[in-house]
Amino acid sequence: MSGSLAGFLQVALLVLALAACYKPLGDYIARVVTSEKDLRVERVIYRTMGIDSKADQRWSVYLRSMLAFSAISVLALYFLERIQGHLFLSNGMTGVVPDTAWNTAISFTTNTNWQNYSGETTMSYLTQMSGLAVQNFASAAVGIAVAIAMVRGFMRSRTDRLGNFWVDLIRITIRVLLIASGVVDNFTATHTISTLTGGSQNLVGGPVGSQEIIKNMGNNGGGFYNANSAHPFENPNPFTNWFTIFSLLVIPFALARTFGNLVKQHRQGYAIVSIMAILWLASASLISFFENQHSGIAAQAAGAAMEGKNVAFGIPGSSLFAASTTVTSTGAVNSFHDSFTAFGGGIALFNIMMGEVVPGGVGAGLYGILILAIITVFVGGLMVGRTPEYIGKKIRPAEMKYAALYMLTMPTIVLVFAGMSLAFKVPRTAILNSGPHGLTEIMYAYASMTNNNGSAFAGLGTAATWYQVTGGIAMALGRFIPMILALGLAGSLARQQTVPESVGTMPTHKPLFVAMVIGVIIIIVGLTFFPALALGPFAEGLH
Repeated sequence: MSGSLAGFLQVALLVLALAACYKPLGDYIARVVTSEKDLRVERVIYRTMGIDSKADQRWSVYLRSMLAFSAISVLALYFLERIQGHLFLSNGMTGVVPDTAWNTAISFTTNTNWQNYSGETTMSYLTQMSGLAVQNFASAAVGIAVAIAMVRGFMRSRTDRLGNFWVDLIRITIRVLLIASGVVDNFTATHTISTLTGGSQNLVGGPVGSQEIIKNMGNNGGGFYNANSAHPFENPNPFTNWFTIFSLLVIPFALARTFGNLVKQHRQGYAIVSIMAILWLASASLISFFENQHSGIAAQAAGAAMEGKNVAFGIPGSSLFAASTTVTSTGAVNSFHDSFTAFGGGIALFNIMMGEVVPGGVGAGLYGILILAIITVFVGGLMVGRTPEYIGKKIRPAEMKYAALYMLTMPTIVLVFAGMSLAFKVPRTAILNSGPHGLTEIMYAYASMTNNNGSAFAGLGTAATWYQVTGGIAMALGRFIPMILALGLAGSLARQQTVPESVGTMPTHKPLFVAMVIGVIIIIVGLTFFPALALGPFAEGLH
């Protein structure tokens, strides 16, 4: 089967599978967050924690609860990493050094899963299971909870209440994310085997299966093994590769249906999912196109740009995976992005720079795309000279301040830290490639960390203290400042009275609006990052 046909079939089957899950999964999540009934296990947790499941929180209280939970999670994970050598299931590993422990604690709590270490030689089995795997569930649930609170801002009127963070967190964790399956799942220590050539190889077992599905379905991406989803114990064959891609896309796409269900306008959900799907398919097509480009007899014999790719997946499976992991905040990789063609890697970087909204991370993608929709209706309102409205709420200066600050946060963090890394001597010494490729590596690293993606372009010594510390700061700021602004915007919308549609209301469910939002996304990324893209992947590709 030719590579192009294989790629087309993979995408076609993926679209069909996602379409089949869109309605039932989206409606199920909507029922979970609106149900008046608590499961028995949930009631036990509420009583243990002293939670009143019927209490409604103001947006500021909801925010403080989310920040408190995240802060405690960071401290607990950091402490566990530091003392793991003194605990059971240490597998002979000592405590993690302070800068790596800091970076990792922030990374997994913010749903980034950026890894400056080799998992099989750094983290004990106890840390993997009770630290990193727990945060794979919890950080994903936090993102979905904030997205649901954002949607409640459109659902409610004349109130300052957005729900109960603790109820949302527990329900989403138990009823949506608590699923486990995988390949290897044991406590087998490292053992050495003899190879057919007479050499030896170390094989590491471990509790991999219990983490693998939530790693992808929760858009976490951190692998048990250093090779991540290119490792045969995590991703052994083309089917698991396809299923991995499906699992990391299914919840973010289904949340668009949840949005339409909750606001009682399914056509709004269809508009949002159309925006996501169009940009995702465009990304997958472009990366596949550029990775299939080759010139010369040697490149043709090697099968185009196959360097850094698993031959079991080829260019189609690698390109589709790269596009899907960078348009979401998953960050898992089944190929070496640093070895992609200049334009192929540039598209992956552009995906992250879009702010992880097509479809984005679980929860984060939904509230991110809703803020972009608000900006779009504001621009449309300026064109026709009337107050813009979205889902029955007026978009006033107060709402636009939240939206504008939200859109400025990520580029500011990325450009400031990337600029500092290029300006100072110490961080420059960790850049292993000179010229445009080195700039791309710096931009990719901070874009990935700030957007809580977690994939690495490699070629950059991010284990250096500078990148450990600044990376942790970038991940924390990139996660929590947008959440603060999204909840503030939701609170502002909830206090409004819902206004009925009129003849002057811009239709936000039609193809024209879909095209306008896509245009706004591309223009914002272009205006913000064009110089960096021009000096990095574009310059390298045109050289």
